[in-house]
Amino acid sequence: MNLNEMQLYDAIGEDGFARLVAAFYAQIPTDDLLGPMYPADDLPGAEQRLRDFLIGRFGGPPRYIEQRGHPRLRMRHAPYRIDAAARDRWLTLIHNAFAAAALPPEAEAILRPFFLQVANFMINQPT
Repeated sequence: MNLNEMQLYDAIGEDGFARLVAAFYAQIPTDDLLGPMYPADDLPGAEQRLRDFLIGRFGGPPRYIEQRGHPRLRMRHAPYRIDAAARDRWLTLIHNAFAAAALPPEAEAILRPFFLQVANFMINQPT
């Protein structure tokens, strides 16, 4: 099956995105680099926001936009020190999450380059 970005939601549904994002956030509390960037009392909210963002970005209901407006990812992450090490760790955790989420290879082929592009975009500190 050849998917394009806007067909991804139809292919993996809410459940696919939920599995991926939950597997990512399950790693955050014990991560020495990224864990401190995520307030423990807001982990469920952060998980929901990422899930809703991805769902809307890849053809699903636009809940993120409806609730929060334009993503403004760099602005929302400006308070956090995101350097190459943080980017690399984030990518490691998201790649670990792919193994746990067991998404179809066609979905991973769309999501992996997207996550790499976004992770590079989020760097706000020199290395």
